[in-house]
Amino acid sequence: MFFFVHMKRFIWSIVLVLGWMAQSGSGADAIVRAEFLNEHAPYPECHASTIAEVPGHSLVAAWFGGTKERNPDVGIWVTRENERHWLPAVEVANGVQPSGPRLPTWNPVLFQPRDGPLTLFYKVGPSPSTWWGMMMTSTDGGKTWSVPHALPEGILGPIKNKPVVLADGAWLAGSSTEGGATGWRVHFEVSRDAGKTWRIIGPIDRGEGAGFAAIQPSILFHGDGRLQALCRTSNGVLATTWSSDGGQTWTPLARTALPNPSSGTDALTLADGRQLLVYNPSAGPPENPSKGKRYPLDVALSTDGTAWRHALTLESEPIGNGYAYPAVIQTADGLVHVTYTWDRKMIKHVVLDPKKL
Repeated sequence: MFFFVHMKRFIWSIVLVLGWMAQSGSGADAIVRAEFLNEHAPYPECHASTIAEVPGHSLVAAWFGGTKERNPDVGIWVTRENERHWLPAVEVANGVQPSGPRLPTWNPVLFQPRDGPLTLFYKVGPSPSTWWGMMMTSTDGGKTWSVPHALPEGILGPIKNKPVVLADGAWLAGSSTEGGATGWRVHFEVSRDAGKTWRIIGPIDRGEGAGFAAIQPSILFHGDGRLQALCRTSNGVLATTWSSDGGQTWTPLARTALPNPSSGTDALTLADGRQLLVYNPSAGPPENPSKGKRYPLDVALSTDGTAWRHALTLESEPIGNGYAYPAVIQTADGLVHVTYTWDRKMIKHVVLDPKKL
């Protein structure tokens, strides 16, 4: 039975890859592997995946799952890779409160620092405007986890995308707030003691005109020492901000040429210095740009963070809830791993060879 189950998974991965090669055109030969992570989940909906490489060069992924986003039964689920196949996911965190009620959980973010344990950040609360940040750690690559604890008051942690480690060892997390009097605002959170204490940087100036309603930044490194962040907006495009002092100050948000249907994105700086972005290149009509479709799902590349070229379409076929909320990392072997929500029903994992993009 074990042989047949894994042979089925292998064949399904080949079918997915061949399908992408047939539909995606340029760059499709960069796809090394494709698979679903939770085909037989015990819940109807899942979203907001995250992925990390742990010591030993294996992978860990997480997402939130339950009956529906915002429902109290939504918990944080984690799966681990074992010899190129993924183990059944287990729920490692929920929103049960000491006082009794259970609240929904949101937006897990896995982070493996250079030294120290694997860290899982997530949110708990009735809504994004009222949630708070939580944190737990694993010293064995995601097999077991510490008791979760709340982040300091006012600290949300990385809001969707992975933190980065600066040259001096500090953790820099892209964060944001939603709702309330200020609406969508981007800020950053920095820790210089491996997550024990944090300091808020920002919020970032909204930029031109009425400014951008922006959240969920991804942080990039440039060869001249500058940092760049790309942000989701409700304005129909991605916005960007730059730092020339290691993230201490940031320029006002500015428009990019990249469309955005108010959908999450993720980006990273490759080992060869190129910038890689995974996003939905669509936007709604001018009167309501945030109502674009969450398909297709594309990979774009840039050498300067300003001019971007299409490299690969991961998904193009219309589907009910689209393809959304990508997470992307580059592992020690140079390959790029992307996870994303597939129609709110499953989490998909795609492995890319960046040399072929």
